Amino acid sequence: MNITPKWWHDAVVYQIYPRSFCDSNNDGMGDLQGIISKLDYLKTLGVNVLWLSPVYKSPMDDNGYDISDYQDIAPEFGTMADMDELLTEAKRRDIRIIMDLVVNHTSDEHPWFIEARKSKDNPYRDYYVWRQPAEGGGVPDEMGSVFGGSGWEFDEQTGEYFLHIFSKRQPDLNWENPKVQEEVHKMMNWWIDKGIGGFRLDVIDLIGKEIDKKITGNGPRLHPLIQQMNRATFGDKDLLTVGETWDATPEIAKLYSDPAREEFSMVFQFEHISLTWKHGDKWQPIPLDLPTFKKVLTKWQVELADGGWNSLFWNNHDLPRVVSKYGCDGQYRVESAKMLATTLHMMKGTPYIYQGEEIGMTNVAFDSIDEYRDIETLNFYKERTENGVAPETMLAAVHENSRDNGRTPMQWSDSDNGGFSSVEPWIKANPNFPEVNVNAALDDQNSVFYHYQKLIELRKSLPVIVYGEFEPVFEDHDKVFGYVRSDANQRLFVLNNFTAEEVTLALPEYLQAERVECVIANYAHHQVLSATITLKPYESFAVLLPEGR
Repeated sequence: MNITPKWWHDAVVYQIYPRSFCDSNNDGMGDLQGIISKLDYLKTLGVNVLWLSPVYKSPMDDNGYDISDYQDIAPEFGTMADMDELLTEAKRRDIRIIMDLVVNHTSDEHPWFIEARKSKDNPYRDYYVWRQPAEGGGVPDEMGSVFGGSGWEFDEQTGEYFLHIFSKRQPDLNWENPKVQEEVHKMMNWWIDKGIGGFRLDVIDLIGKEIDKKITGNGPRLHPLIQQMNRATFGDKDLLTVGETWDATPEIAKLYSDPAREEFSMVFQFEHISLTWKHGDKWQPIPLDLPTFKKVLTKWQVELADGGWNSLFWNNHDLPRVVSKYGCDGQYRVESAKMLATTLHMMKGTPYIYQGEEIGMTNVAFDSIDEYRDIETLNFYKERTENGVAPETMLAAVHENSRDNGRTPMQWSDSDNGGFSSVEPWIKANPNFPEVNVNAALDDQNSVFYHYQKLIELRKSLPVIVYGEFEPVFEDHDKVFGYVRSDANQRLFVLNNFTAEEVTLALPEYLQAERVECVIANYAHHQVLSATITLKPYESFAVLLPEGR
């Protein structure tokens, strides 16, 4: 093993979507004081890093991923004094705060863009990407927006188009301009000086774009720009940095996360996520094919074994709830939530828990599109239904894959709105909050919460989980996912049934043992591994095998 140990290797990160986490002042929206009030809960869970989705000043066209001031806090969330208090109170509990940083684009209300659109010779003009209309008028080219429609927006004032890969209220920054680089680096250092623990860099793989060559992700200038950022900001500090890279392959991920290259600690890759999208289209959901899913996860485990580091995640603010996606959110909600947690947390990499995942929160199925708030969901619903997709078909796809599945309010109790707020929240609570909530989970020793707590404890106490090699077992089986983690001292066998059926397996001889130590399970603990084993629905366990096997 050629890995130099880092503090974030055995860390567990908890992602907070601030507007949906906890509302302290009863205005229907979560806030920084709400997060501060729940730090003891998070300490009890055992996480030691909090990743906050953006809390910067923003008109909230895309829920804060459209930043109008990088060095101020959105009034909905509080003040910079609240932010300073959060950093102080988190530090007292040995919890670090990771800021979500969006530097591919800004809000159209950012002072740089307000200046840039005043005239073609404004000093800020080149902070953004502008093009002349096509010959005969119209958009410069066919570049599309991720949120639907054209990626170009006409600006009346100067008669040119500006680029927006996301919403038209999110103009793309021009990273070829050294002034943009300097401004961003200065701002990052300002946050580092405040005492944050690192950055999650939103869609960072887009900053090396070469628009005229139709290159957006993974452009040739991308890695030099990131290495320059590393040198100018976090490189000589002990911070966690994770890049969001939708199109990364293991080879590309190594470019980002091999320590010798001095870029990021790790990346988020989404290959395992998009397997349930037909032809890569999230609005055409298809069932999970487990053998393919296992191949993808195994590939990332094996190929990043020495030259990089994995982020381990099922959920975030852009994704559906994992228990609804890969598990069973009905009869076996608790069992399948625990199984999925074990599958992920026993792998090599840094695990990320998304708020509510630790109590088994589920997708929501609102009756009407009018109850949804996500700009992407609303845009695509309108576009697809106008182009002939039946509204009920589109609503079914929204129920499966809308980003709002992960954005309904955190369910703290069985009181109004799940204890999130005493007034109507910005988005309706999932109606299952009377059964699925933190208070109920804390009162039940067999809850999903305590399973996550145990998994976090195990990662801190068993180095084999953090650094051990990964070897798949039952690779071609269409119902179970098994693997062995091993180092010089220990071998850990992990087995997970991904179905609601009982499954009987013939165990290879090297896994059979008269006595094993079961470290975690979601049914009765196994103490012996015989030639055959029968797994209950969604059964999952991890056992330490005897030495010498």
